[in-house]
Amino acid sequence: MSIPRRIWRSYVLRRILRAIFIVWVVATGVFFLVRLLPGNPVDVYINTQIGQYGMTYDAAAAQAAALFSFDPGTPLWQQYLDYLGGIVRGDFGMSILSPGTSVTTKIATHLPWTLFSVGIALIISVSIGLLLGMTMAYRRGGFLDHAISTIGSTLHAIPNYLLALMIVVFGAVQLGIINYGQIRGKLSPGIEPEFSLAFVQDAFYHASLPILTYVLTTVGTWALIMKSSTTQILGEDYVMVARARGLTDGRIRTSYVGRNAVLPLVAQIATQAGFVVGGAIFVEKIFRYEGIGITLFDSVQARDYPVIQGVLLIVTITVVTANLLSDLVYSVLDPRIRSDEKEA
Repeated sequence: MSIPRRIWRSYVLRRILRAIFIVWVVATGVFFLVRLLPGNPVDVYINTQIGQYGMTYDAAAAQAAALFSFDPGTPLWQQYLDYLGGIVRGDFGMSILSPGTSVTTKIATHLPWTLFSVGIALIISVSIGLLLGMTMAYRRGGFLDHAISTIGSTLHAIPNYLLALMIVVFGAVQLGIINYGQIRGKLSPGIEPEFSLAFVQDAFYHASLPILTYVLTTVGTWALIMKSSTTQILGEDYVMVARARGLTDGRIRTSYVGRNAVLPLVAQIATQAGFVVGGAIFVEKIFRYEGIGITLFDSVQARDYPVIQGVLLIVTITVVTANLLSDLVYSVLDPRIRSDEKEA
């Protein structure tokens, strides 16, 4: 039975099918790219045992065979089919670095902490950036416009890991206003995850430096983008008509300028939400914040193939899902998109 053409023409269905195809392409690329890394987990383990503990090659190889469930001699096509089958079942395999621990368990343990720090930072930076951008657009050419533009451009040019190093060097070492030894990690000793004020306060305390880093390196970008978008909207005819009708400035800013100026930012906000998760590697490593970024870093060093594949796939799914949601939200905010596609 053929699928009705009206289903294929569905805006939502086309976006979902495209998202699935992108995930498959990236998952395939990740599988083969990971295997291009020099060495494999068995070789890395054997070399470590020989170099650090003076074991013979045969003894180290026998220990690796007993410890790891990974067999580098398995044909590549068989590994690929097992990999795709596991993705369909939601099974990313077992970690090589942590024998007996599933990749899903490792991701579920560390991903929420990254989502917490990145999510809070994204909300703060976007909110402040949009407000600053609109203010700069309404007062363009003034002191505030030039000051925010200069500061925002400077912070945007600094990589987040470099800013994190500067915070540690100047805040903890030079000035001593940050207790780096105490703030490291995700929670203080003795604090367990639970619905309590002590847990929330401690979680925010340990995530404060990563959040500060993400906010400082992104807020200027949102402000500049919002300024450009708002400036363009202010010159539209419907804004001048609204002013001629005698509408208040507050009504014009929210109903006419603000809503239309935010439209171009929807896709960028969604995309940024996905990519920041993958870009947290070095920031978490510097602050020893036990999120998914530091998990990926340690897995790459140990050639833990299943964990690397699982983390990168989760990041891909996050980005693709964020873009899919942005397309759907954008189509709701601007129905002309769906109309244009139907006409096409």
